[in-house]
Amino acid sequence: MKQHLTHVSLLVRDYDEAIEFFTGKLDFIVTEDTPVPEQSKRWVTVRPPGEGQASLVLARAADRNQKSFIGNQAGGRVFLFLSTDDFWRDYQLMVERGIVFVRDPVEHDYGTVAVFKDLYGNLWDLIQHK
Repeated sequence: MKQHLTHVSLLVRDYDEAIEFFTGKLDFIVTEDTPVPEQSKRWVTVRPPGEGQASLVLARAADRNQKSFIGNQAGGRVFLFLSTDDFWRDYQLMVERGIVFVRDPVEHDYGTVAVFKDLYGNLWDLIQHK
């Protein structure tokens, strides 16, 4: 059996502000932005530059319950892991672009890692594996 992860949904307040954050601050690429008028929504996917196949579905919260989870999709734990081939390049660029790091860079046996917040407060690891 051959499988791979294709998409992960990320609840957002607004499509365009989320697109602006991911493309402007993290250099992600918009891979699809298709209106779905019958459901009053859009199918928006973004992914980091590089060879990976998985993308984020920027899913606008549709009701009060979904809105309550924006920024806290993992209950305060790190939710997503952004792997890089050059930690210090990306870390410096992200700091210059105003990304808030809540845990400073640390060297571990497995690599270098720091924790940052996205525009809604979800926690991410920026990580370069050894």
